[in-house]
Amino acid sequence: MRSLGVIFQPSFPPERLVEVARAVEDAGVPELWLWEDCFRESGVATASTALAVTTRLRVGIGVMPMPLRNVALTAMELATLGRLHPGRIIGGVGHGVQDWMAQVGARPASMLTLMDEYIPALRALLAGERVSTAGRYVQLDDVALDWPPTVPVPVVAAAEGPKTLARSGALADGTVLPGGWGPDGLTRALERVRSGRAGRDAPHAVVVYLLTVFGDDADLTGEFAGASPGSDRFAAVGDARAVARAVEQLMDAGATTVVLQPRADEPDLAGFAQRAGEVARLLAA
Repeated sequence: MRSLGVIFQPSFPPERLVEVARAVEDAGVPELWLWEDCFRESGVATASTALAVTTRLRVGIGVMPMPLRNVALTAMELATLGRLHPGRIIGGVGHGVQDWMAQVGARPASMLTLMDEYIPALRALLAGERVSTAGRYVQLDDVALDWPPTVPVPVVAAAEGPKTLARSGALADGTVLPGGWGPDGLTRALERVRSGRAGRDAPHAVVVYLLTVFGDDADLTGEFAGASPGSDRFAAVGDARAVARAVEQLMDAGATTVVLQPRADEPDLAGFAQRAGEVARLLAA
């Protein structure tokens, strides 16, 4: 099933989240995505707020840094959100920005080893299993959640490089790709994801962030410099129909969810949500 989302970036003040979450839901966009940046906003605190002030919106955390978080704590938090809001939370994890991880003394020597240990443990805990493991980074001694989710909480993983893409395919319920990936790059990335999924039949979500600027006089400076519909740094620029065409290109290439990413200093987030709603209606037509 294909879906559309909007991102609330951690560059936006936390106090704006409530209005944006409600605006996204009111506009008919099914998903809101967040992420956890050092040292800005907690992914869990923002997700819990967005879920509490809406009734239908699915909220994805894409993503929280694994080195910063004990896996049992992440499982507890996602399970709690899953119990309070069944079927509405998607948990995402990633390596984190390594300079930030070094600042807090949490930079791993082997990111792939951390991924190999962390994601299976997280998924097992969320599935209600009792887990014991003695890895390099993840150590659990007979740990089980008292309140596992009643509805499964998907665990998605951020990935970019070939090895990480393959491991995401092998370990996670889905893969999150950052803004800038175009259809050709996505097709190649999914070849790597599929290579890691040999023998796994379960569906695998593919979440792609799409740099989006509404308007014919779009400002393509700052983090959008060099981005355009036809460039190597893929973006959606123009009216709702132009954005819908870009979304469809990514979906045709294999994305299951496309999440519209505004500029980090977008001045009209409510307006962005309304225009995203127009895109959702065009895709559904």
